[in-house]
Amino acid sequence: MTAVRILAPAKVNLRLDILAREESGFHQLETVFCLLHLADEIDVEPDRSSITLEVDGPDLGAPEQNLAFRAAAAFRAAAGRDAGARLVLRKRIPAGAGLGGGSSDAAATLRALNSLYPSRVPQPALARIAAGLGSDVPFFLSGAELALAWGRGDRLFPLPPLPARPALVAVPPFPSPTAEAYRALADSRRGLPPQPRPTLLSLTDLADWQIIAARASNDFEPVLFSRMPSLAAARAALARTGAFLARLSGSGSALFALYDDVVARDAAIRSLAPEYPDYRFIPTSTGAPGAQIGRAHV
Repeated sequence: MTAVRILAPAKVNLRLDILAREESGFHQLETVFCLLHLADEIDVEPDRSSITLEVDGPDLGAPEQNLAFRAAAAFRAAAGRDAGARLVLRKRIPAGAGLGGGSSDAAATLRALNSLYPSRVPQPALARIAAGLGSDVPFFLSGAELALAWGRGDRLFPLPPLPARPALVAVPPFPSPTAEAYRALADSRRGLPPQPRPTLLSLTDLADWQIIAARASNDFEPVLFSRMPSLAAARAALARTGAFLARLSGSGSALFALYDDVVARDAAIRSLAPEYPDYRFIPTSTGAPGAQIGRAHV
């Protein structure tokens, strides 16, 4: 195989607890990741001399700052100077939305390169590269559809997939940069006594959508909603459309809702689109987006 095409799916956080801040500045967290069918697509072709990246989609800045490029560079550093790649990234996941698009692109790039240059980088080393690129990257690299994660997101317990449910992603016309969201959360907690450690869902709870929905939470919501009341209103509007779960994903700015059937989800789009004309509403579903790696025609 001379090239591969790989899907890089989005994720939502069914629960997200931000815990203590380390001296390094990183926060410990506990979360439940869930994949969506919404996905970027990446063509990866081996190149013995360099790494190049072409992006089909919105301008994401310098290629060298893109997580897919950085993943390829880290892989090359571990595998050898002749383990370069030509990357073509087709963006479908909105950036700066808390859906993990950049992290998923990085993990997909690592998986693709590992198939193109087999035996060059052992799996433990690949996992270390993923952890160094970002807290969401290890989850995407794992291949799990659903997982409990803790620490910096690099400690994972894959879970049996839940039955797929129709999902709706609502993307506002503004991003929520991750670093700014963490600063805002830290500021909101400054001077407060230590909070009791939250009780995360048990493995039994994580096998049932209704229990997950009842226990779903996101520590970024109070601080971001207080700064962006329109986002809080949009989440409340989503919850009124018959969704059994409606939350902010990650550090935002995207919201998501899960439904029992496609009819309810599609009715939600029709009712919300006129009320929120600046929002982008993306119908999708939970679970992995089919075959995620295969031969590319490049």
